[in-house]
Amino acid sequence: MIKSELVQRIANRNPHLYLRDVEKIVNAILDEITNALSRGDRVELRGFGAFSVKHRDARVGRNPRTGAHVPVNEKTVPFFKTGKEMRERLNKTQGI
Repeated sequence: MIKSELVQRIANRNPHLYLRDVEKIVNAILDEITNALSRGDRVELRGFGAFSVKHRDARVGRNPRTGAHVPVNEKTVPFFKTGKEMRERLNKTQGI
């Protein structure tokens, strides 16, 4: 699912809201999550999961095509850990 599909599904479930308002709400939520992560904060949505950032040190990588060693700079990457309720819901259908 892409963002426009998410906006459309939310708008369909809430006919009293305009599509443009739903789009603004979705964008505001995503912007706040992004802003919090850029500050190094953790964002926890109970039942869904938690977004955080992890620091990766500089290292020497390898070009898979040529095998040549390539320096990889240090970086900060987003990380998502699913919540307990989501894990249980996802694994519920696999046990049947």
